Amino acid sequence: MQEIIIDEQFRGIMPILDEETYRLLEENILENGCRDALVLWNDILIDGYNRYRICTEHDIPFETVTKGFGNREEVLIWLVTNQISRRNLSPIQLSYYRGLHYRAERKLISNARGKNQYSEVDSQNGNQAKTETTMARLAKQYKVSKNTVNRDTKLSEGIEAIGQVSPEAKTKILSGEVEINKKKLQSLSTGTKEEIEAIAMEIEEGTYKKRTPAASAPATSASAPAQAPPPARPATPPPPGVAREPASLTPEEMQKIEKIISDMTNGFDEMLNKLDGNSSLEDLRDAIKDYIDKLENLCRNI
Repeated sequence: MQEIIIDEQFRGIMPILDEETYRLLEENILENGCRDALVLWNDILIDGYNRYRICTEHDIPFETVTKGFGNREEVLIWLVTNQISRRNLSPIQLSYYRGLHYRAERKLISNARGKNQYSEVDSQNGNQAKTETTMARLAKQYKVSKNTVNRDTKLSEGIEAIGQVSPEAKTKILSGEVEINKKKLQSLSTGTKEEIEAIAMEIEEGTYKKRTPAASAPATSASAPAQAPPPARPATPPPPGVAREPASLTPEEMQKIEKIISDMTNGFDEMLNKLDGNSSLEDLRDAIKDYIDKLENLCRNI
């Protein structure tokens, strides 16, 4: 029997089936056999992890096909594009895969000068040919902006950093079991070891609560420090038999809150003005989501 190797890096980027979907797949294979061949690269399993697990647990025969790739980066790119083409992925999964794709492309080397394989050199004059960058090409491929690909790259690095500390935390993020702000994941690409470990453990233990990164908090201007909303005054319980009156704000408190909302709205308008013909719908969604996150953060602190 052919030896099949499970590579944890490749396995770690594949979506995890929920219990119900896995159960239905198991029932189908038990009834009809494994009809789709498992895909291998140098005896390493790269597609069909759930089918392989079910077949080995129940002694069900299966077939394999082998694909030829030159290196691990080519395998990873195939895995990413294969998943994106055939699955309904969540926004965070799509971002993660796009970031992985770009990082893998950047590692592909095709000549002694260390150029990316899509940055060819003119053999006659030795000048760098004016070809589009990898980031621009992938932005076209996935119908997003270059800025989105750049953000997705940082997000994938942040998720991978968490995964190195806790594979379980990484799985919870990608499965949607825990909700974590995209900007927070992007910031973890350059986060400290202590910060990454702390968040990974919170996610693993189920104590992590979504919070807006400090960098996205409302500020009076692009260079001014964030202005925190006024602290809520402690409520005084009414005497027995007396109806509780709704909390009220002083004119000064209301003025501060109005100023914060005005600053957030102006910041949102600036983000919209920066969008151009090369921007994508996802860029617009990111701007709107950032604005909503700030409003929700303000609401929680009033």
